[in-house]
Amino acid sequence: MQSIRSVLFTAAAIAVTLAAFVFTASLALALAGIAAVVAIGSAIATRLNGRSVHARSRARPAGAAREMRIWNDGRGTIIDL
Repeated sequence: MQSIRSVLFTAAAIAVTLAAFVFTASLALALAGIAAVVAIGSAIATRLNGRSVHARSRARPAGAAREMRIWNDGRGTIIDL
């Protein structure tokens, strides 16, 4: 009777351990899926954001007065004094 009880307890312990392993694995898989969705969304948002507009100044002749330039690049008004 003692050996049957120990076999049943061992089988129950193995079943509980297996259930805990399956739960942990499914939780890790769900977290990995959420992280993948967030990473893909971030990559798409970065791609749709566009590129920066770099301002460049033109060379001016010596002694010429500097002109004030004002323009709008779509993200705000730029005033170049």
